[in-house]
Amino acid sequence: MTKIDLITGFLGSGKTTFLLKYAKYLMRQGLKIGILEYDYGAINVDMLLLNQLRGDRCELEMVAAACDEDCLKRRFRTKLISMAMSGYDRVIVEPSGVFDMDLFFDTLRDEPLENWYEIGSVITIVNANLRDELSEEEDFYLASQASGAGCILLSRVQLSTPEKIARTKAHIREAAREIHAGDLKGNFLAKDWEAFTDEDMAFLTDCGYHVSDYRKVVAGARSDYTSLCFLDLKEDLEGMKQKIQALFASERFGHVVRVKGFVCDKAGGCQINATRYEMLVDPIAIGQGVLIVIGTKLNAEQIRTFMTES
Repeated sequence: MTKIDLITGFLGSGKTTFLLKYAKYLMRQGLKIGILEYDYGAINVDMLLLNQLRGDRCELEMVAAACDEDCLKRRFRTKLISMAMSGYDRVIVEPSGVFDMDLFFDTLRDEPLENWYEIGSVITIVNANLRDELSEEEDFYLASQASGAGCILLSRVQLSTPEKIARTKAHIREAAREIHAGDLKGNFLAKDWEAFTDEDMAFLTDCGYHVSDYRKVVAGARSDYTSLCFLDLKEDLEGMKQKIQALFASERFGHVVRVKGFVCDKAGGCQINATRYEMLVDPIAIGQGVLIVIGTKLNAEQIRTFMTES
């Protein structure tokens, strides 16, 4: 049977950054892997970032999730059937941060998938500097994903403090109790990812998972989250950073939760990952500017006008 892993986490937690490390580790062990990405944007920014992994030992697949819940389940199931025929040693699923865990577990209990796949590790990524105040929907996704994890892996530990990490763990535990998921069974791992050893990665490949019952606050297609995609934006990096900050600051655009993508200017290409509370910019070789705006109650007309005006 093919082992299948799920790497999940709420918007901006660092899933794709971890996935790059995880996939490279598996390939160093001689495994052939398949990565299944799905997101709600018209363009999957994470797929562009993961293209560097393509090769004899790694293939990338994508499911477009901009459809109703039943359609998404059919697409997900069909893609997993196809990937089961490809001879992978391990399949890794990275969904949107707005993700209902039941989609993963229920689909893999269906025939013929239950005969072809064995669940390996469910890893939930959480920012070590988690905000104290989250909406009910944000807490639901955080808690439901953590409740199914074999390991709750904290990101940005090197930018946090022991006190903040303790508050983050307490927040996750309390959010799980709020949706009646009970006490979390997964282990916490709080370590700078740059200091990971092969022993750390081996633990993550075998950390397992937990099936948890919880109260559904929101699920699947009923989520209020939507996204807008922009291609070939001409703004330079500094101008784009100012526009992104304005998106978060003004209520006229709706509630913007995350902005991610790539900016290309004369100085080169950069990857941008931004939330209301932080903006990370890293150099990257990319030939096209792409930006995704994610949030709730987005004013699409206002955002499009603002992002495309010079």
